[in-house]
Parts: sequence; structure tokens; C-alpha cells
Amino acid sequence: MKLVVQVKLVPTPVQAAALEATLRACNDAATWVSEVAFENDVKRKFALREHTYAEVKARWGLGAQAAQHVIKKTCDAYATLKANLRAGNFGKPGSKRYRRASEKPIVFRSEGAQPYDDRMLSWQIPERRISIWTVAGRLKDVVFTARPEHLATLALRRKGESDLVRRDGMWFLNATCEVPEAPLNAEPRDFLGIDLGIVNIATTSDGEIMAGRELNRLRVRERKLRTKLQRKNTSSAKRRLKKRRRKEARRTRDINHKIAKHVVAEAERTGRGIALEDLTGIRGRVRLRKPQRATHSSWSFAQLGQFISYKARKAGVPVVYVDPAYTSRACAQCGHIDKANRISQARFACRNCGFVDHADRNSSRNIQARAWALWRRGAQSAAPDLPGKSPGRTGRKRRVTASDARCASPGPTVPGG
Repeated sequence: MKLVVQVKLVPTPVQAAALEATLRACNDAATWVSEVAFENDVKRKFALREHTYAEVKARWGLGAQAAQHVIKKTCDAYATLKANLRAGNFGKPGSKRYRRASEKPIVFRSEGAQPYDDRMLSWQIPERRISIWTVAGRLKDVVFTARPEHLATLALRRKGESDLVRRDGMWFLNATCEVPEAPLNAEPRDFLGIDLGIVNIATTSDGEIMAGRELNRLRVRERKLRTKLQRKNTSSAKRRLKKRRRKEARRTRDINHKIAKHVVAEAERTGRGIALEDLTGIRGRVRLRKPQRATHSSWSFAQLGQFISYKARKAGVPVVYVDPAYTSRACAQCGHIDKANRISQARFACRNCGFVDHADRNSSRNIQARAWALWRRGAQSAAPDLPGKSPGRTGRKRRVTASDARCASPGPTVPGG
């Protein structure tokens, strides 16, 4: 399994200037290569190399390996754009957003990440030093810092390219590592259902609520401050908005890591698998009132799902994705589905059998039951890393059975934490 270990560089002012010049040159070259690729409709690496390789080396003073990586980075960017267009992530063909993405060449930020291979970058991990190629020559003895467990992973598992990144005036290297997976638990005794929601980010079938109302109060406060700064629209307000946006992203990432770590540890401790809803495309399917839209879209549930997935792979815990249809309206006790069962955001009371429970816990128990039924019926399969589109729905009410669910082995590769 591939994981990314991030280390922080501590360059001297002279070294930092050389690194900055290198990133700028590589990304300026990549933007020019992108224009050539777009104008000539040449998006394949070997064909594009014939058009651009010599000029990239001569014009920007890049070495052979750096020039190769610039061309490859450009081709990868167009491949990613093509996949997103096909998947509908930029809307329907002909829409304004689709045209804006497809009718002009890709432009690379001057501080965009640049890949390095072992010919351009060498590690002295015990001494916490690197030697790295730049347009100003080879820089030796560039200091880096990392946690002890990350140093051990680098020493034993580093394999492949590393990306040089500059963020908020700081320098980082993201190193790819091959980490062995734990043997998958082929016979979990049950599943731990996880309901993802807006008020309570995650609720388990054991009744544990994680990141609830206290976090929502903080999110509301942050959103009000963001609105005030956007209305002010001054240079200082824009700088503060940028700073707060990054702070919010770091907080979200940290909370998602903590939730994922706790969920996987609990499932591993009790010998259970993990059951998640397949929420692919949920933002495009649901209709919300205007006041609800910001709250609905302000949390990265896909990131949380990825964190749970890769941590589960490391621990050997199976993960099953099920259809989320009617999990909030179905009774976990008798299976009766009725919109009136959901009395409020937090309360569930079945109109058929009188069962009463916290609404999110009831949903998580339904998710648990669907995953367990699917697993027992032997529907486990080697599915793609990320859940695909949810099964289609009709207007009529129906009970969603285990055959509607889809089992997937956990697998997205994301930076480790």
C-alpha cells in the first residue's frame, strides 16, 4: 500500500532562494509545455517530448531529469482533466463550467509541486539531510525535520518519487512509501456501522457520537466571520480569508484523522468490520434550501471516508459500502420505512412498532445491518478503491435489501496520518 510521508525542510536563505527559483522555472516551463500540448492536441508523453524537450532544457536551464518530469507532469494534468470531464465533475458538456475547463490550456501555479526522483534527490536519513538538484546547482546538507515514526518509515519503506512543495512560506517534501498491509480479517464477527451527518459528523452503531454540536457552533462562527470578510473585500480581508481558509482545512483534516483512527481502532479491537454509506454524488442528488447549502457542503466526508479506508487497510479491517437510501427513515427494529418516523433531527420514533432511539444511531444500526447481511451472503468482491455511483432510486418507498449494497475492499491512497 502506498502512503505519503511529509517532512519539513529547513533551508538557509540562500538554499530557499534556489528552491524558489527552481519551482518557478519548472512551473513556467510546464505552463509553456501545456500550451504546446493544447495547440497541437498532443497529450501523450513521448509525442509531447519531441515537441518540447530541447526547448525546455535550453530556455529554462533545466536538467534532463527535471525536463522529463515537467513534460510528464503536464501529461498527467491533462489525463486528470479528461477523467474529470468524463465523470461529469465539471458539469454537462456545453455548460459554462465545462467549457471553461476544456477550452483553454492548463496553467500551473508558480509554486506548484515539482516531482523529484532518486537521480535528483538523495536522502541521508540518520543525519536528517538531503541533497537536491536546483537550477542554481546541487544543494547539499539541506536540513529536514520529521517525527521519529516517519523517519523509520522513510528509512525502510521509501520508494518512488518525492514532491517538493512550498506552502505558506514553508518547504516540504512528500515522499512516497510502500507500506505492507495487514492480513484482511476474513471473518469479522459483526460490523461497526458509521452514519455520517451534518449536525453529528459521525455516529457509530454503538451509540458513540463524534464531532457534534460543539464543532457545529465553531463552524457557524467561522462562516459568519468569513461572510463579513468577503463583504469587506479589502486586500487585508482577502489575506485574512486565505489564512482562515487554510486553518479551517487543517482543522477538518485533523478531526477527520482522529475520527478515522478511533473508528478503525475500535473495529480492530472488537474484531468487527466497518460499514459506511456510499455517498458518491450526494451533493448533486439532494436538494436543499439556501440556508442549508453552506452547512451541507462545509465538511469533507469524502476525505473522512478515505482516511477510514486506508487506515483500515493498514489494520486488516474490512470495509463495506452500502446504499444509503432510507437509512434515516427505516426502523432498525422492525424495518418499517416512513418519513414520519423521523420526528426531528435527533429523535426517531417508529410509527409501526413504537421503537424510539437517537436518529443518527438508528441510521448507523441500519447501515450495520445491511453490511452484515451482505457479508453473510458472500457478496465480498475485489471492487475499486473508491465506491462507485449509488444504485438508482425510484419514487416509491421500498425496503433496501443487502443486494442493493455494494461491498468494497478499502483502498484509496492518501497522505498518512
